[in-house]
Amino acid sequence: METAAHILVVDDDHEIRTLLAEYLDANGFRTLMATNGNDMRKVLSEARVDLVVLDLTLPGEDGLTLCRNLRADSNIPVIMLTARGEPLDRILGLEMGADDYLSKPFEPRELFARIRSVLRRTQALPPNMASPEAQQIQFGRWTLDLIARHLVNSEGLVVALSGAEYRILKVFLDHPNRVLNRDQLLELTQGRESDPFDRSVDIQISRLRQKLGDDARTPVIIKTVRNEGYVLATAVTVES
Repeated sequence: METAAHILVVDDDHEIRTLLAEYLDANGFRTLMATNGNDMRKVLSEARVDLVVLDLTLPGEDGLTLCRNLRADSNIPVIMLTARGEPLDRILGLEMGADDYLSKPFEPRELFARIRSVLRRTQALPPNMASPEAQQIQFGRWTLDLIARHLVNSEGLVVALSGAEYRILKVFLDHPNRVLNRDQLLELTQGRESDPFDRSVDIQISRLRQKLGDDARTPVIIKTVRNEGYVLATAVTVES
């Protein structure tokens, strides 16, 4: 990277904050730190932040609340830190708009790898995506704005997308009317292999359906193909 990415670590544990800051700074990032929601908002208002590492269990406002509030008006990537053995926490984190999660305890180098992976996905188009000249993609009554990275419906209503939601929708739009399984979706959006218990793809698709007004019981835009995966079942038009 030409300019060091700014990573904001939000954790109330001083030892963890210090350890991560030293490791990330030594490996080419610039690390900012916060202990709670108020500190996080102050840093975000004063400095450039490229990614937030957010602990789930914070005093006062917890990580889920902060992630949801951050996602309401920002597409800054978020990696959620969760307690080991608590899959529900990871699911809730993804539902609130987190881009990835990591269970405690973890090795700093594992977080470093996750950060690099998420930044690569948010700063560059994955393979097989539309050319840089493309500005909008139309499908059904919706338009995906590739510049602002949000949805617009036929009445002009703007719908915000998290980074993860944007990426998975973009993959579907690049492969319309083609069945994609979970492994393919994870590889194309997160650059990692599927875990048998990983439901992140299903969660992101559920969130997308809600935002598209696509009834989960009888979806017409993103359909479920039993025992195979998902398919974007609508015509797609790319506009420059």
